[in-house]
Amino acid sequence: MPIKLPEGLPAGAILAEEGVELFDDSDHQQWGMRPLRIAVLNLMPDKLRTELQFARLLGSTPTPVELCLLTTESYTPKNISAAHLDAYYSVWKDIRGQDIDGLIVTGAPVAHMAFEEVRYWRELRRILSWARRQVPNSLYICWGALAALYHFHGVPKHALAAKVFGVYPNRLMDSGSGILNGFEGGFWAPTSRYTEIRAADLPANRALNVLAQSSEAGISLIEDPACRALYMLSHLEYETDTLDAEYRRDLAAGKAIHVPEHYYVDDDPDELPINRWRLYAHLFFSNWIGDIYQKSRLEVAQVA
Repeated sequence: MPIKLPEGLPAGAILAEEGVELFDDSDHQQWGMRPLRIAVLNLMPDKLRTELQFARLLGSTPTPVELCLLTTESYTPKNISAAHLDAYYSVWKDIRGQDIDGLIVTGAPVAHMAFEEVRYWRELRRILSWARRQVPNSLYICWGALAALYHFHGVPKHALAAKVFGVYPNRLMDSGSGILNGFEGGFWAPTSRYTEIRAADLPANRALNVLAQSSEAGISLIEDPACRALYMLSHLEYETDTLDAEYRRDLAAGKAIHVPEHYYVDDDPDELPINRWRLYAHLFFSNWIGDIYQKSRLEVAQVA
């Protein structure tokens, strides 16, 4: 199904070339429903790459989606022009009174900082609390997941001795969740982080349900029914070359970084990367959007 993007967003031209159908407000009537409005709080440094990643996945689901891009008001990103932010992004106060069907909070390059030291932490806490009250479904990714787990449940993050960096196999811990429909035995997922959460720190009241984890990379996916949230500690949204770009960026910067695991042919960075996760990425986002759609239909039916 098609996707509506902020008018003129560079990702739109790329998706159009790939055959993804884009739409505007005049097209709504043909579906007999309004598109689901999905807000993405984009905290990643490479805004353009992240915009395209999520637009591509959301635009491939069976349900029409309108993408709303959010940035922080209390902190101005340094790796994107002000003109781009002004043209395509909103801040939370502009959309908090609107109907938002789903919220995605991305990762962020602040892994080594305490949450309270992050300049937009107070603003993010307000956004998280708003989402718990008013947004039917939220998806928190990597640092976004760590931040939400800390905010909602006091779950601490722990620094790792070395960056967890590569594509890791995850086994399913609870195959009964609808978000994992079609996953069968498990899935591969890109992971890139310096911190982790530990099972021993999760609430003892079983408020959180661990859905998937990796023997190499730790907990990967958690479900939080009370907050209507999912916490993903990996990056299913990544493109084939994303880890490669991160690896070569860190090498160029002189950082201590190992070759991404289970990623290149023969684990050789001079060879091509292998995309083991694309099918799971599309399946995951189709399941997530499908769940939002079904709940929205149920709410309409109950009101009627």
